[in-house]
Amino acid sequence: MKKIHILLIEDNRLLREGLTVMLREQPDLKVVASRGNSDAVLRARRLKPTVILLDLGLRSQNSLHLLGLLKKNAPDAKVIGMDLVPVQEELVQYVQAGVSGFVLKDATFNDFIRTIRSVAKGANVLPHSLTGSLFSQIVEHATRKRKGNPFASVRMTSREREVIALIAEGLSNKEIARRLHLATDTVKSHVHNILEKLALHTRLEIARFAHTDDSYK
Repeated sequence: MKKIHILLIEDNRLLREGLTVMLREQPDLKVVASRGNSDAVLRARRLKPTVILLDLGLRSQNSLHLLGLLKKNAPDAKVIGMDLVPVQEELVQYVQAGVSGFVLKDATFNDFIRTIRSVAKGANVLPHSLTGSLFSQIVEHATRKRKGNPFASVRMTSREREVIALIAEGLSNKEIARRLHLATDTVKSHVHNILEKLALHTRLEIARFAHTDDSYK
């Protein structure tokens, strides 16, 4: 049996040692190194792991920067990001930088193992909480590194596009309602739908999206 060689980079010692013990109990997995992050790049270059498990919340080093160094020194290794509460915008950056999968630190161990095995085989894996969402499509877009705007495939109604443009102008829901001759509750519903479609959380993020999308300028 060809084993999956794993380099684990996690600066929480208790979690790192616990994961190492559990991973080593799997017959098809071999933890070749388990580190904080002090010599992670050197280990990656020398050991050439199949999969690198990377804590995205490292305290002593920027994980995104470290990812770049790891991909440069071990280009064939598949990287899985580990985090408690992933920030969606940051996940896109990690995908673009070379991460092949993500696993939440509160996932079950079986899900954790399945993610490792799937990524080792070449799959791209998102946390179950994002699977099937619009955001998963955006990440898939980043994974394929297609040119163009990853939001281009998002289907907005003409009314939603109007609301987005007015939010970008700084108008409140009441002001938008007056401008478009709609009830305020209707505008609120449109804003909610826009947030859902774009996987955003605030009106400010909608405005920022509008300012970066040429179709709203």
